[in-house]
Amino acid sequence: MYQVSRGIYRELSPSIATGRRGHQAVLCACERAVERLATDRHYFAQPARSLFREIRVHFPIGAQAQVWAVVRDYLATADRAVATLTSNGRDAFGNRLQCRASTRRGTPCRRMPSAPNGYCPSHQHLSETEEFELAAAA
Repeated sequence: MYQVSRGIYRELSPSIATGRRGHQAVLCACERAVERLATDRHYFAQPARSLFREIRVHFPIGAQAQVWAVVRDYLATADRAVATLTSNGRDAFGNRLQCRASTRRGTPCRRMPSAPNGYCPSHQHLSETEEFELAAAA
């Protein structure tokens, strides 16, 4: 994941118009976005859009389209990589995956989630509830 955030920064660094602080801000934003994508994917709805909104102030208007294309393409690739890595029960950093639900006592469920939705077999009903809420919101 480190290579993804640095790759985004390397492609965008020649276009940064806000000086040294701008370079530092763009690099930190890229690292935070990629780390969150790798560790908290279910709760990070639109990573490319979030990162672009955070860093676009450091680029001139003429470079905005190129910045968006770079961010979108790199994060789409990273998202596909995270999806393949999590299929073996580990996140991108090698940590064991846990169910997204909480127990009745309020502690996180420690069971292994199923691959598609992040919930263990005992909490599969929660994914159905999410689908209904998304459909109602749309």
